[in-house]
Amino acid sequence: MSFLVYLLCGVLGGVLGGMGMGGGTVLIPLLTLVLGVPQRTAQGVNLLSFLPMSLLALAVHAKGGLLDRRGLIALIVPALLCSVLSSLAAAYLPAGMLRQGFGLFLCGLAVLIFHKSRASAHGRPTDRPRNIYNK
Repeated sequence: MSFLVYLLCGVLGGVLGGMGMGGGTVLIPLLTLVLGVPQRTAQGVNLLSFLPMSLLALAVHAKGGLLDRRGLIALIVPALLCSVLSSLAAAYLPAGMLRQGFGLFLCGLAVLIFHKSRASAHGRPTDRPRNIYNK
């Protein structure tokens, strides 16, 4: 039975990760809540599963012409630095604090998505294309 649950977690994580939404948003809660995997282990599994998934998704998006390379260095350098600092912090933070932080992140994300969908339902444009590099 657990093999099927792991398979389902992989499918759901892969679908979201392939769309560029972050499969860990669903994979980590599924691993911790459904399968009882410790938080740090779930985060590590998420990072490990992310590597091949993101490389394949990146190739598909690149082939489809969906990549905009402008501003890429300005995005990657601070992201890498913060990633290193955050992973060092996560190694020392209590597991309960990691769970609470991730839960708060998901709640905040849910509120933002809910607010955006309400604005869209009331006829206010929320997904208009814009140039984020030249304002």
